This record gives sequence, structure tokens and C-alpha cells, in this order.
Amino acid sequence: MMKRLLSWLQRMNEGLAVAAGILLLTSVAVTLFDIIARRFHMALGGTDELSGYAMAIATSWGISYALTSMAHVRIDLLRARCASRGQALFDTVAILSLAGVATVIAYRVWPVLAKTIKFNSTANTTLETPLWIPQSLWLAGWMWFAVSSIIIAISVLIYVAKGNFEEVNEFAGMRSDT
Repeated sequence: MMKRLLSWLQRMNEGLAVAAGILLLTSVAVTLFDIIARRFHMALGGTDELSGYAMAIATSWGISYALTSMAHVRIDLLRARCASRGQALFDTVAILSLAGVATVIAYRVWPVLAKTIKFNSTANTTLETPLWIPQSLWLAGWMWFAVSSIIIAISVLIYVAKGNFEEVNEFAGMRSDT
């Protein structure tokens, strides 16, 4: 059952990464159009603001894909010299740390959004974007990252408790193609 859950999580994060990529490509296309339109005195305006929102949203959602693809930066000098049990120990510490940090960040993002909603804040730009829109998507990305990392952390703890150290390496270790 654990493998099915982790497989589902990986597929979900792949889909979300594609959506984040489409968001970034759309941002590039709009910016490019704005640059060309300026030559004809038809500038859209606000593309820098919108691309900033797109970058923040895509990043908060994309880090979950990096997690399930084992693409996060890790220093494995000691881990590489260990047997599977030692590697699983390092992987456990790494994923528990990551899950803890992701959870704290997701928790700390909420007050930012809450103040925005409370004061009906808008961007201090010509677009006057209601900030709850990009901040909600940004928070949702951080929350999903926290959930993804917690699912993997729980899986790691279960596999370590059962002594299945090789299983830990399969979804929380280091990518073998590097």
C-alpha cells in the first residue's frame, strides 16, 4: 500500500510540475508579447508583477516535484560510504528535517495571507492585484510541499522500523543517475 501511495504522490507531483511549467511559459509569452508590443506603443504593463507571482507560485508547487524526483541538493559525502542501514539513517534525518522545515514554512505563510485578506490588500502597482489571489496559490504550494514531505517521512519511518533499508533508498535516497 505504501508503494502505491508514493507512486501516486510522484505522479501527482509530475502533473503539478507540468502545470507550474505551463504557468512559467505563459509568463514568458506574455512578457515577450509586452516587449514586442512596446515597439508599437501598445504595452500591456504589469508583466513584471505577474511574472513575479508566476515565479513564486511555480516555485512553491515545483519543490514537491523536486522532492519526489529526489532532485533536492544533498551532501552525501558520509552517506555514500555507508551500507544501506547507514544510508537509510541519513535519509531519515534528511526527510524528517525537510518535512519539519516545509511544515514550519507552510504554517508561517498563513499569517501573511490572513493579513492580506483582513485588510483587503492590493498590490501597490497599476494593476492593483488583490494579493489574496497569488498568495493563496503560493500558500497552497507550500502546504502541498509539507504534505508531500510528511507522507514520505512517514513512509521512511515505517520502512526503517521494518528494517527495509533498501526501500528507503528507492524513494528518499539519492538519485542513481547523478
